Amino acid sequence: MTDRETPKSYRVELSLPAGRDEVWDAVTQPPVLRQWFGWDYDELDEEIQHIFVNEATLLSPERMGWADGSYVEVAGDDDGSVIRAVREGSTADPGRYDAIEEGWRAFLLQLRFLLTERPEGARRTIYLTGAAHWPEVLGTLGGAVTRAGDRTAWLVDPDGHLVVLSGREPLTSRSAGRLEITVSTFGLDDASFGVVCKRWTERWAPLARNAQVTTADTPAP
Repeated sequence: MTDRETPKSYRVELSLPAGRDEVWDAVTQPPVLRQWFGWDYDELDEEIQHIFVNEATLLSPERMGWADGSYVEVAGDDDGSVIRAVREGSTADPGRYDAIEEGWRAFLLQLRFLLTERPEGARRTIYLTGAAHWPEVLGTLGGAVTRAGDRTAWLVDPDGHLVVLSGREPLTSRSAGRLEITVSTFGLDDASFGVVCKRWTERWAPLARNAQVTTADTPAP
């Protein structure tokens, strides 16, 4: 197997303003996982069950792993903690895109928002995908964007919703590439959520080729 075929090594680490036990519950209990992991679509509950219950193995206290050698661990005390998503693999091309690595980077930002802001109510997400240019997308967001790695960025929009962006191309690239945006809302009724969804759909359509919008009742794109 060549280095390009070997899974890429990664280490995604984030400090969290919550105790170790609370964070461990957040990565092992499906009702809490639903408040931060991934995005809404018609099989999210089945995905959480498959990844974190059926396929995960407890390797040690506060560490779970999977068959590919990757693992998630939580360290810390009652006042604060660190969560790490790690996979040992090829280090030959550290800058190459890896969907699982970027997924963890985005999802742990969503976990941090949940544990920092403590939003009330159930999470409902809007997941936007398509081919777009980073400069154009970032220029329309209307807020302070924070980078999290080479391909991921986030902000809290004026309505208080967390917006996490992830792309196949680096943030510095001017080439069009697949971008994914997850807008996390909390505690909205159907009418309010519909307004937010319409606003983001109208914003995304002129920016992206093959633009798609996924919500809870939509099959995964």
